[in-house]
Amino acid sequence: MLASVLRRGVCVVVAAMGFMPTMAAAAGSDWVRTEQTQVRLISAVDGVGDSRTVTLGLQFTLKPGWKIYWRAPGDAGFPPSIDWSGSANLGTTQMLWPAPHRFDVAGLSTIGYKGDVVLPIQVTLAEPGKPLSVKAKVDYLTCDDVCIPYTAAFTLDLPAAAARPSGEAPLIAGAMSALPRAAGVDSIAFTAPILAEIDAPGGKEGEQAVMLSLVVDATQPLKNPDLFVEHPKIIVAEPPSVQIEEGGRRAVITSVLVGDKLKAADLAAGNLTLTLVDDTQAVEGTVRATTGAMPAATGSSASGNDLWSILLVALLGGLVLNLMPCVLPVLSLKVMGAIGHGGAAPARVRAGFLASAAGVIASFLVLAAVAVGLKQAGLAVGWGIQFQQPAFIGFMVVVVLLFALNLAGVFEIPLPGWLAESAVAGEQRAGRSELAGHFVAGAFATLLATPCSAPFVGTALSFALSRGPLDIVAVFLALGVGLAAPYLLLALFPRWAARLPKPGAWMVILKKVLSLALFATAVWLLSVLLGAAGTPAVIAAVVAAVLMSALLMARRRVGRVAIPAAVAAALAAMVLPAVLASTAGPATAAVDGRWVRLDPTRDIAAQVRQATAGGKVVLVDVTADWCVTCQVNKKLVLNAESIVQRLAEAQAVSLKVDWTRPSDAISQYLAANNRYGIPFNIVYGPGAPLGIALPELLTVEVVTQALEKAAGR
Repeated sequence: MLASVLRRGVCVVVAAMGFMPTMAAAAGSDWVRTEQTQVRLISAVDGVGDSRTVTLGLQFTLKPGWKIYWRAPGDAGFPPSIDWSGSANLGTTQMLWPAPHRFDVAGLSTIGYKGDVVLPIQVTLAEPGKPLSVKAKVDYLTCDDVCIPYTAAFTLDLPAAAARPSGEAPLIAGAMSALPRAAGVDSIAFTAPILAEIDAPGGKEGEQAVMLSLVVDATQPLKNPDLFVEHPKIIVAEPPSVQIEEGGRRAVITSVLVGDKLKAADLAAGNLTLTLVDDTQAVEGTVRATTGAMPAATGSSASGNDLWSILLVALLGGLVLNLMPCVLPVLSLKVMGAIGHGGAAPARVRAGFLASAAGVIASFLVLAAVAVGLKQAGLAVGWGIQFQQPAFIGFMVVVVLLFALNLAGVFEIPLPGWLAESAVAGEQRAGRSELAGHFVAGAFATLLATPCSAPFVGTALSFALSRGPLDIVAVFLALGVGLAAPYLLLALFPRWAARLPKPGAWMVILKKVLSLALFATAVWLLSVLLGAAGTPAVIAAVVAAVLMSALLMARRRVGRVAIPAAVAAALAAMVLPAVLASTAGPATAAVDGRWVRLDPTRDIAAQVRQATAGGKVVLVDVTADWCVTCQVNKKLVLNAESIVQRLAEAQAVSLKVDWTRPSDAISQYLAANNRYGIPFNIVYGPGAPLGIALPELLTVEVVTQALEKAAGR
């Protein structure tokens, strides 16, 4: 009975097996194992069939942290290579390379793969339809903290049978899907490749470098693209610098290419192979580059997400600008404005602060209109460049003196009431004049804020000034709202200011004390004028400004002619500096202490590259007499004993770029670094051939870290 049941069970199992689909046969060599790797040779089919080609694969399984190399390995390493000697019916072979990844170890940039990877191999049979017998000897290098070379031997036989998919076919199919697509055919295209020679970053004997710049257009937004450049003469292609534009659908990419006696003409004479890898997409193509100057960013409008992000940055930048040294001289006006509201009705307090905020915002809109006009005319644009104009500095001297004399009690400024006609309906003329005073004070704060950049301001301005008119206006408006935020906050809660002590006799003394800050600001402006226009212009401005002040102080004795004469003197203080401005720059030596002054009439980037020759560390300080933050950075950080000592130890070169006067070369250098205002500091060296841009407000720690990284430590 039991034997009968067993016989029936066996029959059922055998019958069921007859109806099961045929399982794919394995087609692979034995694994060759080491402590770090497992390697074998596999095939996508278990027979050669009638095809002329067969796809094989070199399969690696790497322990965590270990890697193998791409066909262009980077600074070190070598890719897997195969010797096919002893194979039968083997024609030609071609190894294919899935999209690689970049690895940075101890300052070296290498390219390759980690984890599990299959390198597809296209094999052409010498005689189609006949068996293929493969003997392969593979040399490869695997690295982590150390590198170990290995050699592995494989044998794989494929019969002259039907070419059915093997069990390893999905592995090879996955590797084939990871191959870069052809550039320009699908979603990513390379355009405008330009080559320019620069000094080799490492300064090794015989090595020369070429900078490659190109534009990448993509239908799917780019996130964090990496570019790999290949040419027989290129030894190393440094990690690229990438500037994303148009919401990720365009990128300007630059990369330093290093080779033995490499010339731009050598690369322009042939094709460059480019592989771009970004997240899950990768493309590969060849380009023919031309020699010339590096292009600037080409974007014209921002995506909605980018613009909203930048507007938030601009808002924060304007808020931080209230704390910058450039705005501190107007602090006296802010203090007096707040105290003047002590004990006043909330409605009056609110109107006063709204008028101040309106003055700030209106001034920023005027600055935006000027920036748009200059850009449309093809002229240089930048933050604070109006302080390069002697007439504007003379105007600021006059305005500061008027406010200072007003606080000192010399006179009350009779400002026209029409400026505030729409501010508060039904106000009396005295009230309108008061609101106009708040409006002008807000505008004055804006003018004093413009000499210096600040955290977030540089980012917002770089975005805006490289875009179209609407983006420029939007960003400047956000900056204005940020700077006006304290006024707007007090307008929202007017009772805060109303609780301050009521104005009284004590304010007379406070006004005179605070007026000293504005008199000091006038002296500072004259020192700025000295650098921008020369001694004769300063003497003329001083004489005119003193005459204006004297006429206002003695107006009752002089009579009716006092005010017209004071106005004429004020106009002279504005016009004469421009007329008498010296066209020659200030007579200064090429070496100023430990600082080497660059020639502002020559290509700044070329002068910097010359200074970095031989692998030197170079600190560049773009400054101006009118940039208060620049002077603060220099005094507290750049001239700090610890930084001076670090520079001396690294045998670094300190370069000073003086933007006190207009200079197209300096404007172009700033724009090339995506900056439109100062302070701007950048550090170059063997470890940072493209430079490490520093923040607007420097610290000893930030500068020290940049110097060490630039030195390649």
